[in-house]
Amino acid sequence: MTKNPLLVPEIREYLSKKDKKAIREFCKSTHPGLVAEFISPLSLEEIWQILKDIDPDIRAEIFSHLDLELQIKLTETLSRKELAQLISEMSPDDRVDLLKKLPEQIKDALLPAIAQAEREDIRKLSSYPEGCAGAVMTSDYATLPPDIKAHEAIERLRHEAPDKETIYYCYVVDENRRLLGFVSLKDLILAKPDTLVKDIMNKDLIYAHISDDQEEVARMIQKYDLIALPVVDENHALVGIITYDDAMDIITQEHTEDMEKLMAITGPHESAAYMKTPAIQHFKNRLSWLIILELLGLVSGLIVERYDHILAQFTILASFMPMLADTGGNAGSQSATLVVRALALNEITPKDFFKVIFKEFKVAILLGLTLAIIVQFRVFLYQLVSPASLPYLKIGLAVSIALSLQVISSTLIGSILPLIAAKFKVDPAVVASPALTTIVDITGLLIFFSTAKIILGI
Repeated sequence: MTKNPLLVPEIREYLSKKDKKAIREFCKSTHPGLVAEFISPLSLEEIWQILKDIDPDIRAEIFSHLDLELQIKLTETLSRKELAQLISEMSPDDRVDLLKKLPEQIKDALLPAIAQAEREDIRKLSSYPEGCAGAVMTSDYATLPPDIKAHEAIERLRHEAPDKETIYYCYVVDENRRLLGFVSLKDLILAKPDTLVKDIMNKDLIYAHISDDQEEVARMIQKYDLIALPVVDENHALVGIITYDDAMDIITQEHTEDMEKLMAITGPHESAAYMKTPAIQHFKNRLSWLIILELLGLVSGLIVERYDHILAQFTILASFMPMLADTGGNAGSQSATLVVRALALNEITPKDFFKVIFKEFKVAILLGLTLAIIVQFRVFLYQLVSPASLPYLKIGLAVSIALSLQVISSTLIGSILPLIAAKFKVDPAVVASPALTTIVDITGLLIFFSTAKIILGI
C-alpha cells in the first residue's frame, strides 16, 4: 500500500489532543482503504490508539486494508483479549489470511479466546490447500429457504445485512444446504410480497467446486460479470462464496506470478512485494536460472569457436550476428507470450498443438520474408560505402536466408515450448522465456553459420 503522509500531522494532532470524537468522525466518513493508507506511516502504538476507540465493524474494515506485514506487526503489540476481539470482527476470509501468517505461539494462544462457531469456521477455511477455491472463499454470505415469501425474505435480509459481506445475491438452499438457485435483492424488491422465493429464483447457476483452481474461478467471475460466485462441496452443498474483489486480488497475484516466471525469477511471487523483499532474497530468486543459462550459453561460444574460420574470411558476417540473435529472441518471445496468454485464458489447450503451430508458421514466414528484404537492403548499403572487394550478393543472400530461417525456427520454438509444458502439467511461463532465449541463440548460430558455409562455399 502507498503510504500517504499528507494527513499524518493532522491525525497526530487529534491524538495529542485526545480528540476521540474527531478521530471517530474521520474514520466513519472516510473509506476504510483511505484511512488505512493515511495511518500507515504512523507508529504501531499510534495506529492502535486510532483503531481501539472506533466502532468495531469500522475498525475491522480499516485493519483489513492495512498491508498484511503491518497487520502482523500490529497483532504482536496487542493483548490476547484485544486481538481475539479484532479477529472476531474481521470477515472470515481476511482473518484466515492473517492467521496463516501469524507465528504458531500467537495463534495457539489466540484461538481458545475466540468463540466456538468462529473458531470452527477458521479451522474449516484454513484446511483447504493454497491455490484452490476453498482457500480464498468467505463463509460470509446470505441464504434463503425456497418456501418463504418475498416480503419475509426482505425482512430476514434486513436483520442479516449488517453481518454479511454482500446481500445483493442471496443463495437459495434446502434443509441440507444444497444449492438450488439464487435470487437478487432487486428481484425480491420488485416481486409481489406474497410471491415465494422458489418462484422467482434463478436456477441457471454458475458455481465453483472447493477444489477448483483459484485462477479459473477468478476468470469465471470476470467472464460472467458476477458480483460473487458460490462455492459448493462434493455434495453440492453451499460452503462459501468468492467475491469480485477477491477475484481481482487473485488475478493480480497470478499475473505477478506469470510475469516473474517468464523472466526466470523464482520465489513466492507475491504481488506488491518488491520493496518488502530483502536484496539477498532477490539475489537468491534470480540466481539459479541465470547460472543454468550461463552454463548453457557456453554452447553458443563453442559454436562460434567452431566456425571462427568463416568469420576470419568474412568479418562482415560478425556485424550481423547481434541482429540475428536479437531478432530471433524477439520473434520467439512474441510467439511464446501469445501462446502462454492463450493457455492461461483457456483459449487454447495442448490438443490444439498443430493448429497453433500452423498458424504461427504462417505468421513466421511473412515476418521472415519481410525482415529478409530489409537486411538485404542493409547489405546493399554496406557495399556502397565499403571499399572491400567481397561477394556481397552471396553475403546478402546468406544473411537473408539465415534471418528468415531464424525467425521461423524461433517463432515455432516459442509456440512449441509452452504447449509441451502445458501437456506435461508444467507451468508454461517457467519454460517460455528462460529456455527459449538459450535455445534460440544456439539454433540461430547453427543456422547462421551453416547457411553462410553452404552459400559462400567455404
